[in-house]
Amino acid sequence: MKPEFTPDEIIATCISRRLRDGDIVVQGLSTPLTLAGYILAKCTYAPNLVLASAVGMAVTLDWKPLSLVHDEAMWLDRPLRRMNFPSICREILPTLEPREFLRPAQVDRRGHFNNVCIGDWRRPRLRLPGCGGIADITPIYRRVELYVPRHDARVFVEAVDFISGVGHVPDRPRDWYLVSDLATFDLHEGHVRLLTLHPGVSQDDVQARTGFPLQVAQPLRQTEPPTAEELRLLREEIDPLGIRKLETVGGAARAQLLKEIIHREMQSQRRDSRTYPTTQ
Repeated sequence: MKPEFTPDEIIATCISRRLRDGDIVVQGLSTPLTLAGYILAKCTYAPNLVLASAVGMAVTLDWKPLSLVHDEAMWLDRPLRRMNFPSICREILPTLEPREFLRPAQVDRRGHFNNVCIGDWRRPRLRLPGCGGIADITPIYRRVELYVPRHDARVFVEAVDFISGVGHVPDRPRDWYLVSDLATFDLHEGHVRLLTLHPGVSQDDVQARTGFPLQVAQPLRQTEPPTAEELRLLREEIDPLGIRKLETVGGAARAQLLKEIIHREMQSQRRDSRTYPTTQ
């Protein structure tokens, strides 16, 4: 039977369920899937979640539905405090150790990950966005939490081309977690371990799209699917435009989806302005 949810919805749900009430969570640039997960937690069992972002350089307790046209409105309309990026890195990251789900370009069997380059760093085939402080926090953070919207052997590799984020640290226990569109993973004895399978996914499916042999948790369980209420919140309240889906597609499909979302949002704004005319 085909699952009644989409990959982006189970990833957002898994992200939300990792959080606890009162956590400080950080959203990086162009990561709507993580923001959808954070807001889902805030709307369910973590109402006191504190949101921080590099998008609007602000900290807030408030939230708004995801937007492309007004991406910064959530952070700038009702902030607890506005901060510049150096202040966030200096005051929030090292002292408060907030929760942040990071999206790697490569992950290896030791849990190390790469957002710097593909190929030899001296003459790379592809230059990636960079680590943006990941190299500073991952050696010392107790938690490392990752998400991969498109599980592929080009992402899950035997050894990353450049270590910009640290996974396994000898003699330092840590809570390492990754959710992809297929499954969830942790680190066991210094190696990436398959923890749960999403509904409709087999162990063979995951191994075939992973570039190294996986350890497997015993027993291997199924990921708890999103509830009807979690799906309603994501689809109707948090992200009715489906912006979170942009992270699960690439190339021409992503460009087309981006155009469609912007078109729908602009149409919605025009309807709202006719229904609620502004006065001078």
